[in-house]
Amino acid sequence: MAYVVDFLQVSSRGLECSPVADALAGLRAHEARYFKNKYNHDFTVIPAQNSQDTIYYVRRILKEERNIELAATPLETSRFKLGNIWWTYVFYQDGLEVNVMYSVDNPKKRAVGFKLAETMPVPAELEGTFRFARQKSKLAGTIRGSFFVIKGQYEW
Repeated sequence: MAYVVDFLQVSSRGLECSPVADALAGLRAHEARYFKNKYNHDFTVIPAQNSQDTIYYVRRILKEERNIELAATPLETSRFKLGNIWWTYVFYQDGLEVNVMYSVDNPKKRAVGFKLAETMPVPAELEGTFRFARQKSKLAGTIRGSFFVIKGQYEW
Protein backbone atom coordinates (compact mmCIF):
# COMPACT_ATOMS: atom_id res chain seq x y z
CA MET A 1 0.00 0.00 0.00
CA ALA A 2 1.41 3.37 -1.04
CA TYR A 3 2.06 6.00 1.62
CA VAL A 4 2.57 9.73 0.96
CA VAL A 5 5.29 10.85 3.36
CA ASP A 6 4.21 13.76 5.55
CA PHE A 7 7.18 15.97 6.40
CA LEU A 8 5.12 18.18 8.73
CA GLN A 9 4.13 15.28 11.01
CA VAL A 10 7.11 12.92 10.85
CA SER A 11 6.00 9.32 11.30
CA SER A 12 7.91 6.05 11.43
CA ARG A 13 5.00 4.27 9.74
CA GLY A 14 6.39 1.35 7.72
CA LEU A 15 9.79 1.64 9.41
CA GLU A 16 8.87 0.30 12.85
CA CYS A 17 11.11 -2.78 12.60
CA SER A 18 14.21 -0.60 12.17
CA PRO A 19 16.40 -0.11 15.25
CA VAL A 20 16.79 3.52 14.10
CA ALA A 21 13.17 4.01 13.00
CA ASP A 22 12.85 7.60 14.21
CA ALA A 23 16.09 8.72 12.56
CA LEU A 24 15.16 6.89 9.34
CA ALA A 25 11.70 8.50 9.40
CA GLY A 26 13.40 11.89 9.67
CA LEU A 27 15.61 11.04 6.71
CA ARG A 28 12.58 9.99 4.67
CA ALA A 29 10.72 13.19 5.67
CA HIS A 30 13.77 15.23 4.65
CA GLU A 31 13.50 13.78 1.13
CA ALA A 32 9.73 14.40 1.08
CA ARG A 33 10.23 18.07 1.98
CA TYR A 34 12.88 18.49 -0.72
CA PHE A 35 10.65 17.14 -3.49
CA LYS A 36 7.57 19.04 -2.30
CA ASN A 37 9.44 22.36 -2.07
CA LYS A 38 11.51 22.01 -5.26
CA TYR A 39 9.09 20.17 -7.58
CA ASN A 40 5.69 20.28 -5.80
CA HIS A 41 5.83 16.47 -5.86
CA ASP A 42 4.36 14.25 -3.14
CA PHE A 43 7.04 11.75 -2.08
CA THR A 44 5.30 8.38 -1.96
CA VAL A 45 6.78 5.11 -0.68
CA ILE A 46 5.63 1.52 -0.98
CA PRO A 47 6.66 -1.55 1.03
CA ALA A 48 9.72 -3.36 -0.28
CA GLN A 49 7.85 -6.63 -0.70
CA ASN A 50 5.64 -4.88 -3.27
CA SER A 51 8.51 -3.35 -5.24
CA GLN A 52 11.07 -6.05 -5.96
CA ASP A 53 11.72 -4.62 -9.44
CA THR A 54 12.85 -1.32 -7.90
CA ILE A 55 15.12 -3.12 -5.43
CA TYR A 56 16.58 -5.21 -8.25
CA TYR A 57 17.25 -2.05 -10.29
CA VAL A 58 19.24 -0.46 -7.44
CA ARG A 59 21.07 -3.72 -6.63
CA ARG A 60 22.05 -4.11 -10.28
CA ILE A 61 23.53 -0.62 -10.48
CA LEU A 62 25.46 -1.04 -7.21
CA LYS A 63 26.83 -4.44 -8.27
CA GLU A 64 27.77 -3.51 -11.85
CA GLU A 65 29.18 -0.05 -11.08
CA ARG A 66 31.06 -0.68 -7.80
CA ASN A 67 30.67 -4.37 -6.96
CA ILE A 68 28.60 -3.47 -3.88
CA GLU A 69 26.13 -5.96 -2.43
CA LEU A 70 24.29 -4.57 0.57
CA ALA A 71 23.36 -7.02 3.33
CA ALA A 72 20.71 -4.74 4.86
CA THR A 73 17.01 -5.51 4.49
CA PRO A 74 15.04 -3.08 2.29
CA LEU A 75 11.89 -1.73 3.97
CA GLU A 76 10.46 0.76 1.47
CA THR A 77 11.03 2.12 -2.01
CA SER A 78 10.02 5.07 -4.12
CA ARG A 79 10.26 5.46 -7.90
CA PHE A 80 9.07 8.40 -9.98
CA LYS A 81 9.94 10.58 -12.95
CA LEU A 82 10.20 14.36 -12.81
CA GLY A 83 10.95 16.02 -16.13
CA ASN A 84 13.63 13.90 -17.79
CA ILE A 85 15.00 12.40 -14.54
CA TRP A 86 14.06 9.07 -12.96
CA TRP A 87 14.41 9.10 -9.17
CA THR A 88 14.66 5.82 -7.25
CA TYR A 89 14.91 5.40 -3.48
CA VAL A 90 15.38 2.40 -1.21
CA PHE A 91 15.19 2.76 2.57
CA TYR A 92 16.91 -0.01 4.53
CA GLN A 93 16.22 -1.42 7.98
CA ASP A 94 19.65 -0.42 9.31
CA GLY A 95 19.05 3.29 8.54
CA LEU A 96 20.65 3.55 5.11
CA GLU A 97 19.00 5.28 2.19
CA VAL A 98 20.21 4.62 -1.36
CA ASN A 99 18.97 6.88 -4.13
CA VAL A 100 19.52 6.82 -7.87
CA MET A 101 19.18 9.94 -10.00
CA TYR A 102 19.13 8.90 -13.65
CA SER A 103 18.72 11.51 -16.38
CA VAL A 104 17.20 10.02 -19.51
CA ASP A 105 19.07 12.30 -21.90
CA ASN A 106 22.09 13.62 -19.97
CA PRO A 107 24.70 11.02 -18.89
CA LYS A 108 26.38 13.68 -16.71
CA LYS A 109 23.32 13.72 -14.45
CA ARG A 110 23.37 10.10 -13.34
CA ALA A 111 24.47 9.22 -9.83
CA VAL A 112 23.92 6.98 -6.83
CA GLY A 113 23.68 8.61 -3.43
CA PHE A 114 24.02 7.11 0.03
CA LYS A 115 22.56 8.76 3.10
CA LEU A 116 22.88 7.52 6.64
CA ALA A 117 20.54 8.17 9.51
CA GLU A 118 22.20 10.03 12.35
CA THR A 119 22.74 7.07 14.69
CA MET A 120 23.77 4.55 12.07
CA PRO A 121 27.36 3.39 11.58
CA VAL A 122 28.71 3.22 8.03
CA PRO A 123 27.79 -0.21 6.61
CA ALA A 124 30.73 -2.59 6.19
CA GLU A 125 30.11 -2.71 2.42
CA LEU A 126 30.75 1.05 2.17
CA GLU A 127 33.42 1.42 4.86
CA GLY A 128 36.66 2.87 3.53
CA THR A 129 35.27 3.19 0.00
CA PHE A 130 33.31 6.43 0.38
CA ARG A 131 33.84 9.62 2.32
CA PHE A 132 30.69 10.86 3.99
CA ALA A 133 29.96 14.56 4.29
CA ARG A 134 27.69 15.88 7.03
CA GLN A 135 24.57 17.95 6.51
CA LYS A 136 22.22 19.39 9.13
CA SER A 137 18.50 18.83 8.72
CA LYS A 138 15.65 20.01 10.94
CA LEU A 139 13.82 16.77 10.17
CA ALA A 140 16.69 14.27 10.27
CA GLY A 141 19.31 15.79 12.57
CA THR A 142 22.73 15.18 11.08
CA ILE A 143 22.70 13.38 7.74
CA ARG A 144 25.88 11.82 6.42
CA GLY A 145 25.99 11.36 2.69
CA SER A 146 28.15 10.31 -0.22
CA PHE A 147 27.68 9.50 -3.91
CA PHE A 148 29.25 8.19 -7.07
CA VAL A 149 28.62 8.95 -10.74
CA ILE A 150 26.99 6.21 -12.84
CA LYS A 151 28.97 5.36 -15.96
CA GLY A 152 26.79 2.59 -17.46
CA GLN A 153 23.32 2.52 -19.02
CA TYR A 154 20.49 1.46 -16.68
CA GLU A 155 17.25 2.57 -18.19
CA TRP A 156 14.17 1.45 -16.35
